[in-house]
Amino acid sequence: MRYAIFGDIHANLEALETVLYDASQAGCTEFVCMGDIVGYNANPVECLNKVRDMGCPVVKGNHDEEAIQDTSLEGLNPLAKRAMEWTRAQLNEVDRQWLGDLKFVRQVRDFTVVHATLDTPGGWTYVTNKFDAMASFSYQFTQLCFYGHTHTPKIYTKADRVEEYDGLSVVMEDGVKYFVNCGSVGQPRDGDWRSSYAIYDDEARQIEIRRLEYDIATAQQKIIDAGLPEMLAHRLALGK
Repeated sequence: MRYAIFGDIHANLEALETVLYDASQAGCTEFVCMGDIVGYNANPVECLNKVRDMGCPVVKGNHDEEAIQDTSLEGLNPLAKRAMEWTRAQLNEVDRQWLGDLKFVRQVRDFTVVHATLDTPGGWTYVTNKFDAMASFSYQFTQLCFYGHTHTPKIYTKADRVEEYDGLSVVMEDGVKYFVNCGSVGQPRDGDWRSSYAIYDDEARQIEIRRLEYDIATAQQKIIDAGLPEMLAHRLALGK
């Protein structure tokens, strides 16, 4: 089977639709969402409905969790605070219940999925280098795990030691574990504005991270029309 692994959508409907179409054209029949469906951009409800209607495995992201809380947002930076206040106002009780019921970690067939880390999945820590990845490998009981949260595609491997893999396509080898960040659908932060997601072919044992252009101008205009901070629209084009 071919799996499309996608996440960090962040309410970017144009990017999500582009990724799902590309995955279908690439022969993917199974879909898995890495969380952070909402936050930052202007279509949280539409993106949530689309993912929910797919009936695919989904794990909870930190923005999904924050969006259903009634807690103060004083600790957030002004951009994130304004976006989250707006996002909370868009969701109804059914939306909040669905997001609240999501698990932090799931096993899908022969691989594991988590939004942040396996060692503290609800702590929302970041894996930005091979030393960060070591902790998650200690809790990884499948050969392959997909994660998100950093918005940067990356592949780490562990055989005798943990290494950062040089490339975004790999054929899995026996005796090696893989910890793979599929990047962000709706808000990449590696300097490349294009959407990112992964395809996993369990028969060929191949993982490929793909980048796609989408209708960024429409996504930006929606942010402005919604009254969200213009910087949120501007940063989409910067890939930051």
